[in-house]
Amino acid sequence: MRIVRATELGMCFGVRDALQMTREVSDPAQVTIHGELVHNPIVIRQLHAAGFEQAPEDQRQSLASTPLVLITAHGISNAERKRLAAGGKQMIDTTCPLVRRAHAAAMELAAEDRHVLLIGNPGHVEVRGIVEDLDSCDVIANPQQVQRYQSQRLGIVCQTTMPAPLLAEIRACIAARNPAADIRFVDTVCHPTKRRQLAMLDLIRRVDAVVVVGGRNSNNTRRLAEFCRQRNVPAFHVTCAEEIEPQWFGNAPTVGLTAGTSTLDETIDEVQERLEQIADGNRTRAC
Repeated sequence: MRIVRATELGMCFGVRDALQMTREVSDPAQVTIHGELVHNPIVIRQLHAAGFEQAPEDQRQSLASTPLVLITAHGISNAERKRLAAGGKQMIDTTCPLVRRAHAAAMELAAEDRHVLLIGNPGHVEVRGIVEDLDSCDVIANPQQVQRYQSQRLGIVCQTTMPAPLLAEIRACIAARNPAADIRFVDTVCHPTKRRQLAMLDLIRRVDAVVVVGGRNSNNTRRLAEFCRQRNVPAFHVTCAEEIEPQWFGNAPTVGLTAGTSTLDETIDEVQERLEQIADGNRTRAC
């Protein structure tokens, strides 16, 4: 069994910068992370061990007991920033610049008196951060949710980790069901996501199965796994090396390896080492 890494995989600059900012905090016990810094259970455990308080994403409405609140890479709404400030909290902001760009694009479209259509996962923390600042918005997760909208001026933005084929399909449905509308689209899918999607396309042409490493609730990681399955390539989504089972691969000659944008380098290396151990075992049995 041969192991092939994707040419683009793993942690993006936004996540690296956010993690670096946590390392620069002198007293983590004085800081509450406002949700999950990134959607990766290993990182969450490391932050807990370092002494940070962490507010679950579904309980962020409660005001933190610490004087400092760390805004995660996924960002928050301006309304939420005002609420935290009114509660006397100082903020450490690790919002990814590309998430800020998506937020600004949505606000710009709204300022043009357009009804905003946000292509993304309803309830995702990044999506909530954008929607909470808009008076008028629909979140669209799939083509089946597209409607004929009352407004004749529509603006489209997207969650930064949406896959390009799904985005194109939803855009086509919006145009088809609103033929008379003035539609403006701003592409807010982040460049790291696009590069990883292109690398995945190249990878699945060369392998028989793929291991995708990352958090279970990481949108971009789940999308990478879906990308494989939609093209009839088996995909195994794991969070760490210990979850890998040798029997998954059977007699597969070549196995690909990729990872979501919040996956630590050392986790990827550990997964590759585990796959190489399985490959060595297969070779030994064959002999």
